[in-house]
Amino acid sequence: MSEGFDYKEMAQIHKDIHKNKVELLGHYGGDLSHSLSAWTSTSRDMTPEKNSRIPNLLKMLAENHHETPFEKSAIHFLVTTDISVHIHLIKHRIGVSVNGESARYKELKDDKFYVPQDWPEEEVLLYVQHMEDSLEKYHVVLARLISGGMDRKRAKESARFYLPYGNQITADIMFNWRSFYHFLTLRYSLHAQMEVRELARKMLEVVNDLGTFELTLRAFGLKDEKGNLADPFE
Repeated sequence: MSEGFDYKEMAQIHKDIHKNKVELLGHYGGDLSHSLSAWTSTSRDMTPEKNSRIPNLLKMLAENHHETPFEKSAIHFLVTTDISVHIHLIKHRIGVSVNGESARYKELKDDKFYVPQDWPEEEVLLYVQHMEDSLEKYHVVLARLISGGMDRKRAKESARFYLPYGNQITADIMFNWRSFYHFLTLRYSLHAQMEVRELARKMLEVVNDLGTFELTLRAFGLKDEKGNLADPFE
Protein backbone atom coordinates (compact mmCIF):
# COMPACT_ATOMS: atom_id res chain seq x y z
CA MET A 1 0.00 0.00 0.00
CA SER A 2 1.21 3.53 -0.74
CA GLU A 3 2.36 5.73 2.14
CA GLY A 4 -0.50 7.61 3.76
CA PHE A 5 -3.15 5.27 2.37
CA ASP A 6 -5.51 4.18 5.11
CA TYR A 7 -6.37 0.72 3.81
CA LYS A 8 -8.37 -0.12 6.94
CA GLU A 9 -10.65 2.86 6.42
CA MET A 10 -11.03 2.09 2.72
CA ALA A 11 -11.87 -1.55 3.43
CA GLN A 12 -14.53 -0.49 5.93
CA ILE A 13 -16.04 1.90 3.39
CA HIS A 14 -16.36 -0.98 0.93
CA LYS A 15 -17.99 -3.14 3.60
CA ASP A 16 -20.48 -0.38 4.40
CA ILE A 17 -21.37 0.23 0.74
CA HIS A 18 -21.43 -3.30 -0.63
CA LYS A 19 -23.94 -5.09 1.57
CA ASN A 20 -26.94 -7.26 0.78
CA LYS A 21 -30.13 -5.24 1.14
CA VAL A 22 -33.79 -5.76 2.08
CA GLU A 23 -36.79 -3.49 1.72
CA LEU A 24 -40.51 -4.06 2.16
CA LEU A 25 -42.66 -3.74 -0.95
CA GLY A 26 -45.95 -4.53 0.75
CA HIS A 27 -47.88 -6.79 3.07
CA TYR A 28 -51.32 -8.18 3.72
CA GLY A 29 -52.86 -9.51 6.89
CA GLY A 30 -51.22 -10.60 10.10
CA ASP A 31 -52.54 -11.54 13.53
CA LEU A 32 -56.16 -10.78 12.67
CA SER A 33 -56.25 -12.52 9.28
CA HIS A 34 -54.61 -15.60 10.82
CA SER A 35 -57.19 -15.65 13.62
CA LEU A 36 -60.16 -15.09 11.33
CA SER A 37 -58.99 -17.90 9.10
CA ALA A 38 -58.91 -20.25 12.07
CA TRP A 39 -62.35 -19.09 13.22
CA THR A 40 -63.84 -19.69 9.79
CA SER A 41 -64.42 -23.24 11.06
CA THR A 42 -66.96 -21.83 13.54
CA SER A 43 -67.76 -18.13 13.18
CA ARG A 44 -65.81 -15.16 11.86
CA ASP A 45 -67.95 -12.70 13.79
CA MET A 46 -65.69 -10.64 16.05
CA THR A 47 -66.49 -9.43 19.54
CA PRO A 48 -64.29 -7.74 22.17
CA GLU A 49 -64.18 -11.03 24.09
CA LYS A 50 -63.13 -12.92 21.01
CA ASN A 51 -60.50 -10.33 20.17
CA SER A 52 -58.95 -10.85 23.61
CA ARG A 53 -58.55 -14.56 22.82
CA ILE A 54 -56.33 -13.96 19.75
CA PRO A 55 -52.98 -14.31 21.59
CA ASN A 56 -53.90 -17.71 23.07
CA LEU A 57 -55.49 -18.86 19.82
CA LEU A 58 -52.37 -18.12 17.78
CA LYS A 59 -50.15 -19.72 20.40
CA MET A 60 -52.29 -22.86 20.43
CA LEU A 61 -52.27 -23.08 16.62
CA ALA A 62 -48.49 -22.64 16.44
CA GLU A 63 -47.70 -25.11 19.22
CA ASN A 64 -49.97 -27.78 17.73
CA HIS A 65 -48.80 -27.20 14.15
CA HIS A 66 -52.23 -26.16 12.90
CA GLU A 67 -50.55 -23.96 10.31
CA THR A 68 -53.08 -23.51 7.50
CA PRO A 69 -54.46 -20.24 9.00
CA PHE A 70 -50.94 -18.81 8.87
CA GLU A 71 -51.06 -18.98 5.08
CA LYS A 72 -53.63 -16.16 5.09
CA SER A 73 -51.13 -13.32 4.94
CA ALA A 74 -48.44 -12.03 2.62
CA ILE A 75 -45.08 -10.33 3.10
CA HIS A 76 -43.42 -8.93 -0.03
CA PHE A 77 -39.73 -7.99 -0.04
CA LEU A 78 -37.29 -6.53 -2.55
CA VAL A 79 -33.81 -7.91 -1.96
CA THR A 80 -30.42 -7.25 -3.49
CA THR A 81 -28.06 -10.13 -2.81
CA ASP A 82 -24.97 -11.92 -3.96
CA ILE A 83 -25.47 -14.98 -6.13
CA SER A 84 -24.98 -17.50 -3.33
CA VAL A 85 -27.78 -15.94 -1.24
CA HIS A 86 -30.00 -15.69 -4.31
CA ILE A 87 -29.57 -19.45 -4.82
CA HIS A 88 -30.60 -20.04 -1.19
CA LEU A 89 -33.72 -17.93 -1.75
CA ILE A 90 -34.92 -19.70 -4.89
CA LYS A 91 -34.71 -23.08 -3.17
CA HIS A 92 -37.85 -22.02 -1.24
CA ARG A 93 -40.84 -22.64 -3.50
CA ILE A 94 -43.88 -23.72 -1.45
CA GLY A 95 -45.83 -20.63 -0.47
CA VAL A 96 -43.05 -18.47 -1.90
CA SER A 97 -42.94 -16.47 -5.12
CA VAL A 98 -39.63 -15.15 -6.50
CA ASN A 99 -38.82 -13.11 -9.57
CA GLY A 100 -35.31 -11.87 -10.18
CA GLU A 101 -33.33 -9.45 -12.28
CA SER A 102 -32.11 -11.17 -15.44
CA ALA A 103 -28.65 -10.73 -16.94
CA ARG A 104 -30.00 -12.63 -19.92
CA TYR A 105 -32.56 -10.01 -20.88
CA LYS A 106 -30.62 -6.88 -20.00
CA GLU A 107 -27.10 -5.63 -19.50
CA LEU A 108 -26.33 -5.26 -15.80
CA LYS A 109 -25.15 -1.66 -15.66
CA ASP A 110 -25.23 -0.93 -11.93
CA ASP A 111 -22.11 -2.96 -11.11
CA LYS A 112 -23.43 -4.14 -7.75
CA PHE A 113 -21.43 -6.58 -5.68
CA TYR A 114 -21.26 -7.87 -2.13
CA VAL A 115 -18.23 -7.63 0.17
CA PRO A 116 -17.87 -10.31 2.90
CA GLN A 117 -18.32 -8.49 6.18
CA ASP A 118 -15.95 -10.69 8.19
CA TRP A 119 -12.91 -10.54 5.90
CA PRO A 120 -9.68 -8.79 6.95
CA GLU A 121 -8.92 -5.45 5.34
CA GLU A 122 -6.20 -6.69 2.98
CA GLU A 123 -8.45 -9.41 1.57
CA VAL A 124 -11.32 -6.97 1.11
CA LEU A 125 -9.21 -4.65 -1.05
CA LEU A 126 -7.87 -7.51 -3.18
CA TYR A 127 -11.39 -8.86 -3.62
CA VAL A 128 -12.84 -5.45 -4.54
CA GLN A 129 -10.18 -5.08 -7.23
CA HIS A 130 -11.09 -8.52 -8.56
CA MET A 131 -14.79 -7.64 -8.66
CA GLU A 132 -14.19 -4.31 -10.38
CA ASP A 133 -11.93 -5.97 -12.96
CA SER A 134 -14.47 -8.73 -13.62
CA LEU A 135 -17.34 -6.26 -14.05
CA GLU A 136 -15.27 -4.18 -16.43
CA LYS A 137 -14.44 -7.28 -18.48
CA TYR A 138 -18.15 -8.17 -18.56
CA HIS A 139 -19.03 -4.84 -20.15
CA VAL A 140 -16.06 -4.94 -22.53
CA VAL A 141 -16.72 -8.46 -23.81
CA LEU A 142 -20.44 -7.70 -24.20
CA ALA A 143 -19.64 -4.71 -26.42
CA ARG A 144 -16.99 -6.69 -28.31
CA LEU A 145 -19.33 -9.60 -29.01
CA ILE A 146 -22.05 -7.28 -30.30
CA SER A 147 -19.65 -5.26 -32.46
CA GLY A 148 -18.34 -8.55 -33.82
CA GLY A 149 -21.78 -9.39 -35.12
CA MET A 150 -23.19 -11.62 -32.38
CA ASP A 151 -26.92 -11.33 -31.71
CA ARG A 152 -27.41 -8.95 -28.75
CA LYS A 153 -29.51 -11.43 -26.81
CA ARG A 154 -26.86 -14.14 -27.09
CA ALA A 155 -24.12 -11.65 -26.26
CA LYS A 156 -25.89 -10.61 -23.03
CA GLU A 157 -26.61 -14.12 -21.85
CA SER A 158 -23.07 -15.33 -22.50
CA ALA A 159 -21.13 -12.25 -21.33
CA ARG A 160 -22.45 -12.91 -17.81
CA PHE A 161 -20.04 -15.86 -17.54
CA TYR A 162 -17.50 -13.20 -16.57
CA LEU A 163 -19.50 -12.31 -13.47
CA PRO A 164 -18.30 -13.84 -10.17
CA TYR A 165 -20.43 -15.14 -7.31
CA GLY A 166 -20.02 -11.83 -5.50
CA ASN A 167 -22.07 -10.06 -8.15
CA GLN A 168 -25.45 -8.91 -6.82
CA ILE A 169 -28.85 -9.19 -8.43
CA THR A 170 -32.18 -7.79 -7.28
CA ALA A 171 -35.25 -9.95 -6.78
CA ASP A 172 -38.71 -9.60 -5.31
CA ILE A 173 -39.80 -12.39 -3.03
CA MET A 174 -43.18 -12.92 -1.39
CA PHE A 175 -44.01 -15.27 1.49
CA ASN A 176 -47.10 -16.12 3.44
CA TRP A 177 -46.40 -16.36 7.18
CA ARG A 178 -46.21 -20.15 7.16
CA SER A 179 -43.60 -20.20 4.39
CA PHE A 180 -41.73 -17.28 5.97
CA TYR A 181 -41.42 -19.11 9.26
CA HIS A 182 -40.15 -22.20 7.46
CA PHE A 183 -37.61 -20.00 5.67
CA LEU A 184 -36.47 -18.58 9.01
CA THR A 185 -36.00 -22.02 10.60
CA LEU A 186 -33.56 -22.91 7.83
CA ARG A 187 -31.89 -19.60 7.00
CA TYR A 188 -32.04 -17.72 10.30
CA SER A 189 -29.98 -20.50 11.78
CA LEU A 190 -26.49 -20.91 13.18
CA HIS A 191 -26.00 -23.61 10.55
CA ALA A 192 -26.85 -21.31 7.64
CA GLN A 193 -24.31 -19.36 5.62
CA MET A 194 -23.62 -16.05 7.35
CA GLU A 195 -24.88 -13.94 4.45
CA VAL A 196 -28.30 -15.58 4.17
CA ARG A 197 -28.62 -15.67 7.97
CA GLU A 198 -28.06 -11.91 8.11
CA LEU A 199 -30.57 -11.36 5.31
CA ALA A 200 -33.15 -13.46 7.17
CA ARG A 201 -32.55 -11.40 10.31
CA LYS A 202 -33.14 -8.18 8.35
CA MET A 203 -36.38 -9.63 6.98
CA LEU A 204 -37.49 -10.59 10.48
CA GLU A 205 -36.75 -7.06 11.71
CA VAL A 206 -38.81 -5.59 8.87
CA VAL A 207 -41.78 -7.82 9.75
CA ASN A 208 -41.42 -6.95 13.42
CA ASP A 209 -41.52 -3.23 12.61
CA LEU A 210 -44.88 -3.65 10.86
CA GLY A 211 -46.65 -4.38 14.16
CA THR A 212 -49.41 -6.38 12.46
CA PHE A 213 -47.59 -9.68 13.10
CA GLU A 214 -46.81 -8.96 16.76
CA LEU A 215 -48.85 -11.79 18.29
CA THR A 216 -47.85 -14.22 15.54
CA LEU A 217 -44.17 -13.53 16.23
CA ARG A 218 -44.75 -14.27 19.91
CA ALA A 219 -46.77 -17.41 19.16
CA PHE A 220 -43.87 -18.85 17.18
CA GLY A 221 -41.27 -17.89 19.77
CA LEU A 222 -39.64 -15.26 17.58
CA LYS A 223 -40.23 -12.47 20.07
CA ASP A 224 -40.24 -12.55 23.87
CA GLU A 225 -42.39 -10.69 26.38
CA LYS A 226 -39.77 -7.95 26.67
CA GLY A 227 -40.00 -7.26 22.96
CA ASN A 228 -36.65 -8.83 22.01
CA LEU A 229 -36.38 -10.78 18.78
CA ALA A 230 -35.12 -14.34 19.10
CA ASP A 231 -31.56 -15.37 18.42
CA PRO A 232 -30.89 -17.59 15.38
CA PHE A 233 -32.18 -21.16 15.47
CA GLU A 234 -29.64 -23.73 16.61
